[in-house]
Amino acid sequence: MATPFTIYKLIVLYMLDNSEAPLTNSQISEFILDREYTNYFHLQQAVSELVEADLLEMQVTANTSYYRITSEGRTTLSYFEDELSADIRKEVNDYLKTKGCKAVERILTPADYYTTDQGGYSVRCQLIEKNTSLVDLTIAAPNLEAAKSMCRRWPEKYQDIYGKIMEELL
Repeated sequence: MATPFTIYKLIVLYMLDNSEAPLTNSQISEFILDREYTNYFHLQQAVSELVEADLLEMQVTANTSYYRITSEGRTTLSYFEDELSADIRKEVNDYLKTKGCKAVERILTPADYYTTDQGGYSVRCQLIEKNTSLVDLTIAAPNLEAAKSMCRRWPEKYQDIYGKIMEELL
């Protein structure tokens, strides 16, 4: 379970990942402070730490700070996005729409492993676009490490795998 401070960071990353344009400090603050997730000082500390960790980049134009998520930020978010509740994600997307920030159409690539009744491991990999399941694949894994590796690599490899499956079947 993520700490509240980690959740604030994930909300910021999620906001920026779902906005086509950079967001200002004011836009990020308005969303988080209006919902009383945290106070201004904790939010600024979270944003500062994200910038220091190269998960966000900040650009100052005309005394306004604009934030953009980096590729490292996207990777980090992909590992921990499940820590954000569906309600928070919906609130973020609704907020972006009401503010005229065009939300990015998302492709979701969830992957998880579980223990089978026989004591082995299975990995379920999914590819979901616009709430439509394109791939729902369950694969046996030889061991726990392999199962974890498969889950980690699915978001990076789904395009190649999907392409190969379609190529073979069509």
